Amino acid sequence: LGQRVDAAALKAQGYDHVVLATGVMPRTPAIAGIDHPSVVSYIDAITGARPVGERVAIIGAGGIGFDVAEFVSHPSPNGADAVEAFNREWGIDFNLAHRGGIQAPEDEGASDAPREIWLLQRKTSKPGAGLGKTTGWIHRTALKKRGVRMLAGVSYERVDDDGLHVTVDGQPRVLAVDTVIVCAGQEPLRELQAPLETAGVSTTLIGGADEARELDARRAIDQGTRVALTL
Repeated sequence: LGQRVDAAALKAQGYDHVVLATGVMPRTPAIAGIDHPSVVSYIDAITGARPVGERVAIIGAGGIGFDVAEFVSHPSPNGADAVEAFNREWGIDFNLAHRGGIQAPEDEGASDAPREIWLLQRKTSKPGAGLGKTTGWIHRTALKKRGVRMLAGVSYERVDDDGLHVTVDGQPRVLAVDTVIVCAGQEPLRELQAPLETAGVSTTLIGGADEARELDARRAIDQGTRVALTL
C-alpha cells in the first residue's frame, strides 16, 4: 500500500501470477497544439489538479464528456446545500409538503452556470445519442438548462493562444476558450504487462486494462470472479 508498484518489485515478491486490473489512461488525440498549456485531461479537471477557466471547450461528447460538462457547469454548492440544490432543480420535496413528494422544479438556467462551455464531437450524430437510455435524458436536460452549447461533425485543427480552432460544416471557427478539456476516450493501462512477462511472471488483464472501450463494471467484476476461481 502507499506505493506505485513496478515489475521488479512484483518479481522480487515471487508471485506466480499477477492480475492486472490497472484500468485506463486518457487517450491523447493527434491535434496540433495538444500540448498547449490550456489543454487539460479530464482526470486533472475532475480532481482539480489543473485549474479550469471560465470559457471551456470539451473535446469528446461521449459519457465522459457529458459527465465532465455537467461537473464544470454546475454552480457546485457543498454538503447539505448541494442536496438542497439538487432537490430544487429536479422538483423533489423531502418535506412531503406536496403530493407525492414532487414539486415544481426550479430551473438552474444558463445565467446560473459558472462557465461558458462548448461540448464537441467528431461524429455527425446527435450529441448524447449513445448515453444510457434511462439516464441520458437527465444529462442532456441538465446541460441544456445550463446553456452548454453542443456541436457535432467537428474537425479539430489546432490549439493555440487564440483558443481551439475547428471546422464545422466546412466553415473554420475559433472558439476563444481558456481551457480545452480532452475527453477523447481512453486506452488500456498495461505498462506492467510486458516487463512482467519478460521476467517470467504470467499475467491476466481484466476490466479497463483488458478493454478500454465501453467500460463496463459488470464485465470487469465477471472477469475478476472467473480469474480468481481459475487461480
